[in-house]
Amino acid sequence: MANPFVAMTTTEDTEDSNLPELTDFAWDFDHDTFRRDTRGNIILVTENEALKVWIYKCLKTERFRYPAYRHGEYNQDAPYGVELERFIGRRMNNKATSEDVMRYIKEGLLVNPYIVRIISIKATSIDHDKLEIEIELESVYGYLSQRYVV
Repeated sequence: MANPFVAMTTTEDTEDSNLPELTDFAWDFDHDTFRRDTRGNIILVTENEALKVWIYKCLKTERFRYPAYRHGEYNQDAPYGVELERFIGRRMNNKATSEDVMRYIKEGLLVNPYIVRIISIKATSIDHDKLEIEIELESVYGYLSQRYVV
């Protein structure tokens, strides 16, 4: 199960694997809230659109902090989330620190079986406690590129 709060469709398999179709609640990244239709219902998204939401939530969740994320179907030894809090307040002009941040992000994302490979992760802006990154990857659904602010 990709998201513990959203049941995934099991009638359709993805093209490249036996994974069920990835489904999640649509997310408004600019306002950090659910997207809703004109009747006020939360919208569901699938495939790469759902993966964008999963990635955002993963980036916003500190790894190993919450017991609810210390298990799962992806990888028992690599819980959901990324380890970024240790870098808050540190200067990112140090190449080793920047590489560590990108490595932690990559490790956190590769827990997801829908992600085939990460093409690139680039920090496009660093402002105090905000990190803006561009992620390009290949999923079981194809190419995905997305900008995130965490």
